[in-house]
Amino acid sequence: MNRRKKAVAYRRKREGKTDYRKRLELLKSGVPRLVVRASLKNVRAQIIEYHPDGDRVIVSADTHELMKKFGLQKARRNTVTAYLVGLLVGKKALVKKVAHAILDVGIQTPMKNALVYAALKGAVDAGVKVPHDPAIIPDQKRLQGEHLKVSEFAQVKSRVVK
Repeated sequence: MNRRKKAVAYRRKREGKTDYRKRLELLKSGVPRLVVRASLKNVRAQIIEYHPDGDRVIVSADTHELMKKFGLQKARRNTVTAYLVGLLVGKKALVKKVAHAILDVGIQTPMKNALVYAALKGAVDAGVKVPHDPAIIPDQKRLQGEHLKVSEFAQVKSRVVK
């Protein structure tokens, strides 16, 4: 039996990078999106606004910025750094007059206590209003870094909050 594979029209859908149904629902709202992505070594958060000729990044923050500007030296991909990245992007968003956003997790499976939700908590603590369920946010002790031996995160947080 010869079965033909169904051709998928959009390259990003074929590669499993974009769920266009979810994206369309987010874009219909007209509210900027808080996009959080975690790679193997870093965490990036951006506030993105839709425009017909292409999305525009309003503000962005990542762990590289925490390292260069705020003195982060240790781990770059954990719950605490995700929280700090969210806090930083939230502070920048308020400067750019962005008060509301919607969380865009992309094709990631939403799981409780994920890095995405730590960054969400950081943005909410900074003052950006993002609708969410408080049950998905990681425990406050994990966000403070009490489970880690390194105590530099409190110093970095105090610099970000300034």
